[in-house]
Amino acid sequence: MMLSSLDQFELDCALQALDQALVAHPSAHLVFRRISETKDLASGLQTDLYASHGDAVRLGVRLGIPLSDSSPSEGFSWNGAAVASQTETAVLLHEFAHWQIAPPARRVLPDFGLGAGPETGRKKEANEACCVDDATKEREEDLASLLGILWDVELGGPAIIAFCEQNWLELYDRPGTSQHFVSVLGELVDLGLVDEMGCPCVAYTSKG
Repeated sequence: MMLSSLDQFELDCALQALDQALVAHPSAHLVFRRISETKDLASGLQTDLYASHGDAVRLGVRLGIPLSDSSPSEGFSWNGAAVASQTETAVLLHEFAHWQIAPPARRVLPDFGLGAGPETGRKKEANEACCVDDATKEREEDLASLLGILWDVELGGPAIIAFCEQNWLELYDRPGTSQHFVSVLGELVDLGLVDEMGCPCVAYTSKG
């Protein structure tokens, strides 16, 4: 899997620009460095997108998230009772993040009442269950994206791939990009989901 549409030179430029823009925000700068340093784990087409999948499953169990041995394409990423576990590690961690963020009342709804996700097979039903406005959906997607990426860092995965694919480097040369990163990270800290070093606050040790 390649690092989004960026070639190696563009990726290096984007990471350097965002790194410099975050110097004024020491905690966010440190967290960004933890993500960007996973670049060495993303070896182009040789990257294993299922690396640490077993660790991710164990993390879900530790978090108390029910799992089903199914693929999101067969139904939903979250069917209102369990996360479909037969998917790439980063996608699985993203769904765990959604579960952590969603209010309990929406955990009984397909795809947390946010509408169909990219991997969901039964999109019509998921969209019919959507019960939030666009602003809420965008906020939770941003939070779940960054939290899932930070879980990937925690498990020793190539988190830079999800960071690129989920558009955290889009318009990297504009002040709004770094400001958005700082803002979303700050909300995760305020919610108690990560600490100021970007480490998810539920203790977890890889079983190998």
